[in-house]
Amino acid sequence: MDGIMQQIAEHKGCGTSGGSGKASCGSSAGSGDLPTEIWEKVKNHPCYSEEAHHHYARMHVAVAPACNIQCNYCNRKYDCANESRPGVVSEKLSPEQAAKKVLAVASTIPQMTVLGIAGPGDPLANPEKTFKTFELISRTAPDIKLCLSTNGLALPDHVDTIAGFNVDHVTITINMVDPEIGARIYPWVFWKHKRYTGVEAAKLLTDRQLQGLEMLTERGILCKVNSVMIPGVNDRHLIEVNKAVKSRGAFLHNIMPLISAAEHGTVFGLTGQRGPSAQELKALQDSCEGEMNMMRHCRQCRADAVGLLGEDRSAEFTTDKIMAMEVDYDLEGRKAYQEKVEEERVAKVAAKQEELKILAGESSDIKLLIAVATKGSGLINEHFGHAKEFQVYELSTAGAKFVGHRRVDLYCQGGYGDEDSLETVIRAINDCHAVFVAKIGGCPKNDLIKAGIEPVDQFAHEFIEKSAIAWFKAYLDKVNAGEIVHEIRGDAEIRQGALINAA
Repeated sequence: MDGIMQQIAEHKGCGTSGGSGKASCGSSAGSGDLPTEIWEKVKNHPCYSEEAHHHYARMHVAVAPACNIQCNYCNRKYDCANESRPGVVSEKLSPEQAAKKVLAVASTIPQMTVLGIAGPGDPLANPEKTFKTFELISRTAPDIKLCLSTNGLALPDHVDTIAGFNVDHVTITINMVDPEIGARIYPWVFWKHKRYTGVEAAKLLTDRQLQGLEMLTERGILCKVNSVMIPGVNDRHLIEVNKAVKSRGAFLHNIMPLISAAEHGTVFGLTGQRGPSAQELKALQDSCEGEMNMMRHCRQCRADAVGLLGEDRSAEFTTDKIMAMEVDYDLEGRKAYQEKVEEERVAKVAAKQEELKILAGESSDIKLLIAVATKGSGLINEHFGHAKEFQVYELSTAGAKFVGHRRVDLYCQGGYGDEDSLETVIRAINDCHAVFVAKIGGCPKNDLIKAGIEPVDQFAHEFIEKSAIAWFKAYLDKVNAGEIVHEIRGDAEIRQGALINAA
């Protein structure tokens, strides 16, 4: 069995080593950690590389409205600008409209490297529209990576076509491998002109998902598995899902929190099913990371999202706007811009490695979290009051590790601070010892200090990881000198209603 596991892992570019059998690559991997062929696929894909997501953008086009399953956490909306979650779009597009939108976005945002189709239904329940869109994009913008996200029910029927369009990245949402658990998540699936319900439906779905995953990895297509963590339903079971998808060659596993606000109108939302807390989510991700690499930078994007992960610029590219645009697709200009981005990445990595030297010889067991306000590029370059989210890093003597993000409501409201929003920000980063910002006002600074969170603004516009390591070394020095006592922070709240496409 170990030999088979190694062959699967090597085929997809992830060798396994050590007693855990954990793949030695993943979203945090760099150019030295991966075979050249795999690195070329992921180096500028913001979803498949945590490091790339600080620098590169993606976009989704909403050409696939129909869906072939019903999930208790999903309520598709086709004309909604107020919610930031999967299955929601402001407008549906034809393949021709989508193709022009891609060119318009790529011309305006030269760091946009990936075009994904993720709904608002399922791309493979709309195969003609999905593959027509891929055909048009591959012809007019050959430098853009193509990917799709599917529930997997129809996946085995379309693997050859996916491979034929050189789609190198496919995401499959797999929430269970036990049909009894699946029956609590999926009321029905629709396959071959028949509706299935209950355990029968869940068994059909999981069998097709795992079959499709195996077929893709056999063809060398990188697969990411998304799983929604639903406390009391599949949270413990996701460890088994993790093992199952690893054994079938998945490149990454992305465990996401359930979005279950009642106002979204989902079954779980209306029945009061809660989502996980920040600590519950991190604990599950940590436990699965012992088996394979985890994606922790997912933003659970809308099906029409545009921009860097964590931002949404789709309002700039509505159909009426793009149809009026004269688009000049400057391929050479895009390449030149991206070469500059790569220079930034090299500088960032070098700065981190140099700063890590100051932790050499430290033997502390202390681990803690910090929050960071950033606009991207791996820099501390956002004002506290303007932040729509904070990136979260875990600091230890091993360095700084990205472990997630927290959506928040804007504190700054046109020149004044919203105290109600500040309370939600504090709850969202309550498990963090410090928050790193480019700038912060006196009032929020004082409230953060009272909450036990240190505001840190002396590293404005510096690299995140380099700055975090320097601050952590100073923190350890204070602990060792008896100036402060290290205390474990409490839990934090995962915000569901923030990061709305209107701010």
